[in-house]
Amino acid sequence: MTRGEFEDPRAARTRARLRAALLAECAERPLEEVGVAALVRRAGVGRATFYVHYPDLEALAVDACADVVREAVEALHAWQGRPDPVRAPAALPEFFASLTPHAALYRTLLAPGGGGPLGRVLHRDLRAYSLRERQRAGAADAPLVASAVAATFAGVLADWLHGDLDGTPAEIADQVWQLLVALHASR
Repeated sequence: MTRGEFEDPRAARTRARLRAALLAECAERPLEEVGVAALVRRAGVGRATFYVHYPDLEALAVDACADVVREAVEALHAWQGRPDPVRAPAALPEFFASLTPHAALYRTLLAPGGGGPLGRVLHRDLRAYSLRERQRAGAADAPLVASAVAATFAGVLADWLHGDLDGTPAEIADQVWQLLVALHASR
């Protein structure tokens, strides 16, 4: 079930408490050092309740970080009309800047090159959005460009978070934006 589907309000509150507790725990220590016992104590729920909602801590962590995927998709599509080929829409550098508080957790879930559990979610959602947009525009190359856009963004984001790419949030946003605009224009 995704967060957008109907969910029992009690289950939604429990999941929200678990997500908040995980983010608080990860602000103090790496995910690898977070235990279910400490997490459920902080969330004020029982251990069995945790396992009703999540199979393991990684699944909870991906769910807790899933908003970053939604925010990335929104930031990449936050322009109207013809895109500026050099400057990213304002939402994109804001998105990169917003990652700082939980960067260590994102690095754990998003491997260099864009892999890892969060990378798979990011790639899937970005590809689906890009594919829909390209198909609406009647582009014959929709699947190819959608895959390239998703892989490029996920890879650049991951490599920047891991320190393999230098730049401020504004600089990296402009650079990845230029790559994505070129991908869209190349076919």
